[in-house]
Amino acid sequence: MINVSDVKAKAALQQEEERAAHRPFGWKDKIAYMCGDFGNDFFFILASSFLMVFYTNVLGIPGALVGTLFLVSRCVDAFTDIGMGRIVDKSKPNAAGRYRPWIKRMMLPVVAAGVIMFVPWVAHLPYTFRIVYIFVTYILWGSFCYTGINIPYGSMASAITDKPGERAMLSTFRSIGASLAGLFVGSLTPLFVYTTDAAGNQVLQGNRVFMVACIFAVLALICYTICYKWSVERIIVDNSNQKQLSAKDLVKALVTNRALVSMIAAAIVSLLAMLLAQSMNMYLYMDYFKNIGAMSVAGMMMTACTLLLAPFAGKIADKFGKKEASAFGLLFSAAIYAFLFFARIQNAWLYCGILFFANIGSGIFNLMLWAFISDVIDYQTVETGSCDGGTVYGVYSFSRKIGQALAGGLGGFVISAIGYQVSTGGQAIVQSEAVTSAIYSVTTGVPAVGFVVIALILIFWYPLSKKKMTEIKSKLDAMNAEVEESL
Repeated sequence: MINVSDVKAKAALQQEEERAAHRPFGWKDKIAYMCGDFGNDFFFILASSFLMVFYTNVLGIPGALVGTLFLVSRCVDAFTDIGMGRIVDKSKPNAAGRYRPWIKRMMLPVVAAGVIMFVPWVAHLPYTFRIVYIFVTYILWGSFCYTGINIPYGSMASAITDKPGERAMLSTFRSIGASLAGLFVGSLTPLFVYTTDAAGNQVLQGNRVFMVACIFAVLALICYTICYKWSVERIIVDNSNQKQLSAKDLVKALVTNRALVSMIAAAIVSLLAMLLAQSMNMYLYMDYFKNIGAMSVAGMMMTACTLLLAPFAGKIADKFGKKEASAFGLLFSAAIYAFLFFARIQNAWLYCGILFFANIGSGIFNLMLWAFISDVIDYQTVETGSCDGGTVYGVYSFSRKIGQALAGGLGGFVISAIGYQVSTGGQAIVQSEAVTSAIYSVTTGVPAVGFVVIALILIFWYPLSKKKMTEIKSKLDAMNAEVEESL
């Protein structure tokens, strides 16, 4: 007997494939993918930048307890990130694809969960209720709702296109979306949510933070809608007839996936190097250069590098390969940081000028970072015969969160280890020359060493060269052809 629902599903899938074939990859896909990360980062950056202060200064929660919350949520993420990946992988694609439907399903829950994290009236409730409130709302947003939309979104790039240059462009536009969100949230929000009291202190206003969260919810919904409407999954695989790995075999395949493990190592080293350097930047410009204005210029230059490289990322990936171009760029950036380390630049503006070229080199790797994961997903499929893109991305996403957590703690340890003197009376302390010199050394030396390590990982450990990816694409085309013949 013919199953009517299966026939309808296959017909809808065929119609979507035919429609996708008539619309080649173009600007709509790039803008759609950019808007996905733009939407994500409205609340991700808002939470990263202001949630700790909101909890302590508005809700009156001790900082140690907030730190415990963040640690607990990372433990929960170990299950939800990978679990969401498995859910996506096992779901049957419909007319919209396998990943896109989750953008539509989760965009309302994720923005609603984001808003309720910043309800200021909770400050008037009993202390126990406030504790329960921050644990429930933060884990609901970060470990469930954000994961529910971010894992499918990140995995979707491998289904939008299988061409290296186009994947590089998706990764580039994702980075642009994150940079624009950083400028928007990081630059404008502080001007509105802080007021100055009679003593000249900066005070976070809970009601204003809540208003900003509501505005960001609307803007995020617009971004998610564009991401869903304008993107097309061209690589749609019906996994109902594919090989399904057992839990044991899947874990073994992931652990032995050389591309995935090496990329996780590269990402963790990158996060440790860059986030540690960024955490030291405030002290570098404040205590070593004594020029905070130059710090703002340096931040804007990083965004400028992203926008400058964006038009060329796809062409670079096509001509040289992502692995090859990224390794060269990282070594170039490491050489400039090494020069800064030994030169001991005293002028902040000269330092910024030289730093611009270092950002160009590392920017190539950062722009192609997400395209690497699409290639890793393809590699996993070819090696195992099973479509596990969501799981691969979930494992990678969780690994990055661990790297971010490690980098956050390392910054505080380093600043204490070098002997930085903290003011307890509200007056500035002039740091010793040995301390400021150590700050300069860490800020320049850590990226120099880190980028060399990442480049070596790409050259000697990461297996997906330009030639290898050509072979993988041929194998995937053959596998997809076999699946289509069986339908």
